[in-house]
Amino acid sequence: MNILLFLIPMSLGLLLLAIWAFRWAVRKGQFENLDAAAIDILRDDSADQAPDVPRGPVDPGPDHAD
Repeated sequence: MNILLFLIPMSLGLLLLAIWAFRWAVRKGQFENLDAAAIDILRDDSADQAPDVPRGPVDPGPDHAD
C-alpha cells in the first residue's frame, strides 16, 4: 500500500510532462504538415539531383601507372 504513495505522484508527474511535450510540439509547428514525410519517400531523388558519377573517360593523373 505504501507503493501508492510513490506511484501516484510519479504518474501525475509523467502526465504533466507528456502534456507539456505535446503543447511544445504544437507551438513549434511539428504538426503543421503531416503529409510531407510520406510524400518525400515517393519522390524520385535521382531526377532532382545531378549524378555524382562522371561521364566519359577519366584521366587517372600522372601518378597512375598502367
